[in-house]
Amino acid sequence: MAEAAVLTGEQRLAQMARLKVVRQRREKAIEMVLLLAACVSVFTTLGIVYILVKESWAFFQAVPLWDFLTDTQWTPLFSDAHFGIIVLLSGTLTSSAVALCIAIPLGTIIAIYLSEFAGHKTLETLKPLLELLSGVPTIIYGYFALLFITPLLQKVIPGLPGFNVLSAGLVMGIMIIPYVSSLSEDAMRAVPMSLREGAYALGATRFQTAVTVVVPAALSGIAAAYILGISRAVGETMILAVAAGMQPNLTLNPLEPAATITSYIVQVALGDLPHGSTGYQTIFAAGLTLMLITLVFNLLGYWLRRKYREAY
Repeated sequence: MAEAAVLTGEQRLAQMARLKVVRQRREKAIEMVLLLAACVSVFTTLGIVYILVKESWAFFQAVPLWDFLTDTQWTPLFSDAHFGIIVLLSGTLTSSAVALCIAIPLGTIIAIYLSEFAGHKTLETLKPLLELLSGVPTIIYGYFALLFITPLLQKVIPGLPGFNVLSAGLVMGIMIIPYVSSLSEDAMRAVPMSLREGAYALGATRFQTAVTVVVPAALSGIAAAYILGISRAVGETMILAVAAGMQPNLTLNPLEPAATITSYIVQVALGDLPHGSTGYQTIFAAGLTLMLITLVFNLLGYWLRRKYREAY
Protein backbone atom coordinates (compact mmCIF):
# COMPACT_ATOMS: atom_id res chain seq x y z
CA MET A 1 0.00 0.00 0.00
CA ALA A 2 2.82 2.37 0.86
CA GLU A 3 4.54 1.55 -2.43
CA ALA A 4 1.29 2.21 -4.31
CA ALA A 5 0.91 5.49 -2.47
CA VAL A 6 4.46 6.44 -3.48
CA LEU A 7 3.72 5.56 -7.12
CA THR A 8 0.53 7.59 -7.00
CA GLY A 9 2.49 10.53 -5.64
CA GLU A 10 5.10 10.20 -8.34
CA GLN A 11 2.39 10.04 -11.00
CA ARG A 12 0.81 13.15 -9.57
CA LEU A 13 4.12 14.98 -9.68
CA ALA A 14 4.66 13.82 -13.27
CA GLN A 15 1.20 15.02 -14.21
CA MET A 16 1.85 18.40 -12.61
CA ALA A 17 5.16 18.62 -14.47
CA ARG A 18 3.41 17.85 -17.77
CA LEU A 19 0.75 20.48 -17.06
CA LYS A 20 3.46 23.00 -16.24
CA VAL A 21 5.23 22.27 -19.54
CA VAL A 22 1.95 22.61 -21.46
CA ARG A 23 1.20 25.92 -19.71
CA GLN A 24 4.68 27.24 -20.42
CA ARG A 25 4.37 26.29 -24.11
CA ARG A 26 0.96 27.94 -24.28
CA GLU A 27 2.27 31.13 -22.68
CA LYS A 28 5.26 31.07 -25.02
CA ALA A 29 2.93 30.75 -28.03
CA ILE A 30 0.80 33.67 -26.80
CA GLU A 31 3.96 35.69 -26.26
CA MET A 32 5.11 34.95 -29.82
CA VAL A 33 1.73 35.97 -31.24
CA LEU A 34 1.88 39.26 -29.35
CA LEU A 35 5.46 39.81 -30.49
CA LEU A 36 4.46 39.20 -34.11
CA ALA A 37 1.60 41.68 -33.74
CA ALA A 38 4.04 44.28 -32.43
CA CYS A 39 6.50 43.49 -35.22
CA VAL A 40 3.79 44.02 -37.84
CA SER A 41 3.30 47.61 -36.70
CA VAL A 42 7.06 48.20 -36.51
CA PHE A 43 7.75 46.72 -39.95
CA THR A 44 4.81 48.64 -41.43
CA THR A 45 6.27 51.88 -40.09
CA LEU A 46 9.72 50.98 -41.38
CA GLY A 47 8.22 50.14 -44.79
CA ILE A 48 6.47 53.51 -44.97
CA VAL A 49 9.66 55.33 -43.98
CA TYR A 50 11.67 53.35 -46.56
CA ILE A 51 9.29 54.21 -49.41
CA LEU A 52 9.13 57.89 -48.44
CA VAL A 53 12.90 58.23 -48.08
CA LYS A 54 13.63 56.30 -51.28
CA GLU A 55 11.26 58.31 -53.45
CA SER A 56 12.15 61.58 -51.75
CA TRP A 57 15.84 60.92 -52.33
CA ALA A 58 15.17 60.67 -56.07
CA PHE A 59 13.16 63.89 -55.86
CA PHE A 60 15.95 65.78 -54.11
CA GLN A 61 18.38 64.67 -56.79
CA ALA A 62 16.42 66.89 -59.16
CA VAL A 63 15.32 69.63 -56.76
CA PRO A 64 17.80 71.21 -54.32
CA LEU A 65 16.80 70.93 -50.68
CA TRP A 66 17.36 74.65 -50.16
CA ASP A 67 14.87 75.52 -52.92
CA PHE A 68 12.40 73.05 -51.45
CA LEU A 69 12.60 74.75 -48.05
CA THR A 70 12.82 78.42 -49.09
CA ASP A 71 10.96 78.88 -52.40
CA THR A 72 7.73 80.84 -51.95
CA GLN A 73 5.87 79.24 -54.85
CA TRP A 74 4.46 75.75 -55.29
CA THR A 75 3.81 74.98 -58.96
CA PRO A 76 5.32 71.51 -59.51
CA LEU A 77 2.90 70.67 -62.34
CA PHE A 78 3.59 73.81 -64.40
CA SER A 79 6.23 74.23 -67.08
CA ASP A 80 7.90 76.84 -64.84
CA ALA A 81 8.02 74.51 -61.86
CA HIS A 82 8.59 75.72 -58.31
CA PHE A 83 8.79 73.45 -55.27
CA GLY A 84 8.43 75.63 -52.18
CA ILE A 85 6.97 73.40 -49.49
CA ILE A 86 6.44 76.46 -47.29
CA VAL A 87 3.34 77.23 -49.37
CA LEU A 88 1.71 73.96 -48.36
CA LEU A 89 2.99 74.31 -44.80
CA SER A 90 1.30 77.68 -44.47
CA GLY A 91 -2.07 76.17 -45.42
CA THR A 92 -1.53 73.18 -43.13
CA LEU A 93 -0.55 75.31 -40.13
CA THR A 94 -3.35 77.84 -40.69
CA SER A 95 -6.07 75.21 -40.91
CA SER A 96 -4.64 73.35 -37.92
CA ALA A 97 -4.51 76.56 -35.86
CA VAL A 98 -8.17 77.33 -36.62
CA ALA A 99 -9.18 73.77 -35.74
CA LEU A 100 -7.23 73.76 -32.47
CA CYS A 101 -8.73 77.11 -31.43
CA ILE A 102 -12.06 75.25 -31.43
CA ALA A 103 -11.06 71.76 -30.31
CA ILE A 104 -8.75 72.49 -27.38
CA PRO A 105 -10.95 74.92 -25.37
CA LEU A 106 -14.21 73.09 -26.04
CA GLY A 107 -12.65 69.67 -25.59
CA THR A 108 -11.13 70.66 -22.26
CA ILE A 109 -14.34 72.24 -20.98
CA ILE A 110 -16.35 69.17 -21.99
CA ALA A 111 -13.81 66.89 -20.31
CA ILE A 112 -13.99 68.87 -17.06
CA TYR A 113 -17.79 68.76 -17.12
CA LEU A 114 -17.98 65.03 -17.83
CA SER A 115 -15.32 64.18 -15.26
CA GLU A 116 -16.33 66.45 -12.38
CA PHE A 117 -19.92 67.62 -12.79
CA ALA A 118 -21.99 65.29 -14.99
CA GLY A 119 -24.26 62.76 -13.31
CA HIS A 120 -24.33 59.11 -14.27
CA LYS A 121 -27.35 59.38 -16.58
CA THR A 122 -26.02 62.54 -18.19
CA LEU A 123 -22.66 60.88 -18.76
CA GLU A 124 -24.27 57.82 -20.33
CA THR A 125 -26.19 60.07 -22.70
CA LEU A 126 -23.63 62.69 -23.66
CA LYS A 127 -20.49 60.61 -24.04
CA PRO A 128 -21.81 58.25 -26.76
CA LEU A 129 -23.23 61.23 -28.64
CA LEU A 130 -19.90 63.02 -28.36
CA GLU A 131 -17.88 60.02 -29.51
CA LEU A 132 -20.30 59.57 -32.41
CA LEU A 133 -18.69 62.66 -33.95
CA SER A 134 -15.43 60.75 -34.38
CA GLY A 135 -17.25 58.07 -36.37
CA VAL A 136 -18.64 60.39 -39.02
CA PRO A 137 -16.73 60.05 -42.34
CA THR A 138 -14.53 63.05 -42.98
CA ILE A 139 -15.96 63.51 -46.47
CA ILE A 140 -19.30 64.26 -44.80
CA TYR A 141 -17.61 66.89 -42.67
CA GLY A 142 -16.09 68.36 -45.83
CA TYR A 143 -19.42 68.85 -47.56
CA PHE A 144 -20.93 70.09 -44.29
CA ALA A 145 -18.25 72.79 -44.25
CA LEU A 146 -18.73 73.63 -47.92
CA LEU A 147 -22.53 73.65 -48.11
CA PHE A 148 -23.55 74.78 -44.62
CA ILE A 149 -20.75 76.52 -42.69
CA THR A 150 -19.40 78.54 -45.63
CA PRO A 151 -22.81 80.09 -46.54
CA LEU A 152 -23.31 81.02 -42.88
CA LEU A 153 -19.89 82.65 -42.72
CA GLN A 154 -20.56 84.52 -45.96
CA LYS A 155 -23.54 86.20 -44.30
CA VAL A 156 -21.27 87.36 -41.47
CA ILE A 157 -18.16 88.06 -43.58
CA PRO A 158 -19.13 89.64 -46.92
CA GLY A 159 -16.82 88.74 -49.76
CA LEU A 160 -15.71 85.46 -48.22
CA PRO A 161 -14.73 83.06 -51.04
CA GLY A 162 -16.67 79.85 -51.51
CA PHE A 163 -13.49 77.91 -50.72
CA ASN A 164 -11.66 79.08 -47.63
CA VAL A 165 -9.57 77.73 -44.78
CA LEU A 166 -11.81 79.17 -42.05
CA SER A 167 -14.85 76.99 -42.66
CA ALA A 168 -12.70 73.89 -43.13
CA GLY A 169 -10.78 74.64 -39.95
CA LEU A 170 -13.94 75.20 -37.90
CA VAL A 171 -15.39 71.86 -38.97
CA MET A 172 -12.04 70.17 -38.35
CA GLY A 173 -12.15 71.55 -34.82
CA ILE A 174 -15.62 70.05 -34.29
CA MET A 175 -14.34 66.71 -35.57
CA ILE A 176 -11.31 66.75 -33.23
CA ILE A 177 -13.29 67.60 -30.08
CA PRO A 178 -14.02 63.92 -29.19
CA TYR A 179 -10.31 63.05 -29.33
CA VAL A 180 -9.38 65.86 -26.95
CA SER A 181 -12.33 65.49 -24.59
CA SER A 182 -12.23 61.70 -24.30
CA LEU A 183 -8.51 61.42 -23.52
CA SER A 184 -8.60 64.45 -21.22
CA GLU A 185 -11.54 63.02 -19.31
CA ASP A 186 -9.76 59.68 -18.88
CA ALA A 187 -6.72 61.51 -17.53
CA MET A 188 -8.87 63.49 -15.06
CA ARG A 189 -10.68 60.38 -13.85
CA ALA A 190 -7.31 58.78 -13.12
CA VAL A 191 -6.60 61.47 -10.51
CA PRO A 192 -7.07 59.92 -7.04
CA MET A 193 -10.24 60.88 -5.19
CA SER A 194 -8.15 61.69 -2.11
CA LEU A 195 -6.87 64.85 -3.84
CA ARG A 196 -10.42 66.01 -4.48
CA GLU A 197 -11.45 65.22 -0.90
CA GLY A 198 -8.48 67.16 0.42
CA ALA A 199 -9.51 70.20 -1.63
CA TYR A 200 -13.11 69.89 -0.43
CA ALA A 201 -11.88 69.69 3.17
CA LEU A 202 -10.03 72.98 2.68
CA GLY A 203 -13.27 74.64 1.52
CA ALA A 204 -12.77 74.57 -2.25
CA THR A 205 -15.79 74.38 -4.51
CA ARG A 206 -16.17 71.71 -7.20
CA PHE A 207 -15.11 74.18 -9.87
CA GLN A 208 -12.09 75.33 -7.88
CA THR A 209 -11.14 71.72 -7.25
CA ALA A 210 -11.46 70.83 -10.91
CA VAL A 211 -9.40 73.80 -12.13
CA THR A 212 -6.72 74.04 -9.44
CA VAL A 213 -6.33 70.39 -8.40
CA VAL A 214 -7.64 67.92 -10.97
CA VAL A 215 -6.45 69.64 -14.16
CA PRO A 216 -2.86 70.22 -12.93
CA ALA A 217 -2.69 66.65 -11.63
CA ALA A 218 -3.85 65.29 -14.99
CA LEU A 219 -1.71 67.67 -17.05
CA SER A 220 0.44 64.97 -18.64
CA GLY A 221 -2.61 63.13 -19.97
CA ILE A 222 -4.27 66.35 -21.09
CA ALA A 223 -1.08 67.37 -22.92
CA ALA A 224 -1.08 63.99 -24.67
CA ALA A 225 -4.69 64.63 -25.76
CA TYR A 226 -3.68 68.01 -27.16
CA ILE A 227 -0.78 66.48 -29.09
CA LEU A 228 -3.10 63.84 -30.52
CA GLY A 229 -5.49 66.60 -31.57
CA ILE A 230 -2.65 68.51 -33.25
CA SER A 231 -1.48 65.40 -35.11
CA ARG A 232 -5.05 64.70 -36.20
CA ALA A 233 -5.46 68.25 -37.48
CA VAL A 234 -2.16 68.25 -39.37
CA GLY A 235 -2.98 64.93 -41.04
CA GLU A 236 -6.57 65.69 -42.02
CA THR A 237 -7.25 65.33 -45.74
CA MET A 238 -10.81 65.21 -47.06
CA ILE A 239 -12.29 68.21 -45.22
CA LEU A 240 -9.55 70.43 -46.61
CA ALA A 241 -9.67 68.85 -50.05
CA VAL A 242 -13.40 69.60 -50.30
CA ALA A 243 -13.77 72.92 -48.50
CA ALA A 244 -10.40 74.72 -48.56
CA GLY A 245 -9.98 74.93 -52.33
CA MET A 246 -6.67 73.09 -52.96
CA GLN A 247 -5.13 76.31 -54.32
CA PRO A 248 -1.43 76.68 -53.37
CA ASN A 249 -1.37 80.08 -51.72
CA LEU A 250 1.31 81.39 -49.38
CA THR A 251 -0.86 83.00 -46.73
CA LEU A 252 -1.74 82.74 -43.08
CA ASN A 253 -5.12 84.37 -43.64
CA PRO A 254 -7.88 81.80 -42.98
CA LEU A 255 -10.32 83.82 -45.09
CA GLU A 256 -8.52 82.81 -48.27
CA PRO A 257 -8.40 79.45 -50.07
CA ALA A 258 -5.26 77.38 -49.62
CA ALA A 259 -3.77 73.97 -50.23
CA THR A 260 -2.37 71.74 -47.50
CA ILE A 261 0.14 68.93 -47.69
CA THR A 262 -2.51 66.24 -47.50
CA SER A 263 -4.88 67.83 -49.99
CA TYR A 264 -2.05 68.23 -52.49
CA ILE A 265 -1.16 64.53 -52.12
CA VAL A 266 -4.78 63.65 -52.90
CA GLN A 267 -4.82 66.00 -55.88
CA VAL A 268 -1.70 64.47 -57.45
CA ALA A 269 -2.52 60.87 -56.55
CA LEU A 270 -5.84 61.15 -58.39
CA GLY A 271 -4.20 62.68 -61.46
CA ASP A 272 -2.48 61.04 -64.41
CA LEU A 273 1.15 61.99 -63.82
CA PRO A 274 3.63 59.28 -64.90
CA HIS A 275 5.21 57.34 -62.09
CA GLY A 276 8.81 58.38 -61.51
CA SER A 277 8.41 61.93 -62.80
CA THR A 278 9.51 64.84 -60.63
CA GLY A 279 5.92 66.05 -60.31
CA TYR A 280 4.80 62.65 -59.08
CA GLN A 281 7.69 62.37 -56.62
CA THR A 282 6.62 65.61 -54.96
CA ILE A 283 3.92 63.68 -53.09
CA PHE A 284 6.61 61.59 -51.38
CA ALA A 285 8.65 64.66 -50.44
CA ALA A 286 5.49 66.29 -49.08
CA GLY A 287 4.56 63.07 -47.28
CA LEU A 288 8.02 62.86 -45.70
CA THR A 289 7.66 66.46 -44.52
CA LEU A 290 4.27 65.66 -43.00
CA MET A 291 5.67 62.58 -41.27
CA LEU A 292 8.53 64.60 -39.78
CA ILE A 293 6.09 67.20 -38.47
CA THR A 294 3.97 64.48 -36.87
CA LEU A 295 7.10 62.89 -35.38
CA VAL A 296 8.10 66.21 -33.81
CA PHE A 297 4.67 66.59 -32.22
CA ASN A 298 4.72 63.00 -30.93
CA LEU A 299 8.17 63.50 -29.40
CA LEU A 300 6.91 66.72 -27.83
CA GLY A 301 3.95 64.84 -26.37
CA TYR A 302 6.26 62.14 -24.99
CA TRP A 303 8.45 64.81 -23.38
CA LEU A 304 5.43 66.55 -21.84
CA ARG A 305 4.12 63.27 -20.41
CA ARG A 306 7.50 62.55 -18.86
CA LYS A 307 7.93 66.07 -17.52
CA TYR A 308 4.49 66.54 -15.95
CA ARG A 309 3.66 62.96 -14.98
CA GLU A 310 2.41 62.68 -11.41
CA ALA A 311 3.11 59.56 -9.35
CA TYR A 312 0.54 58.66 -6.69
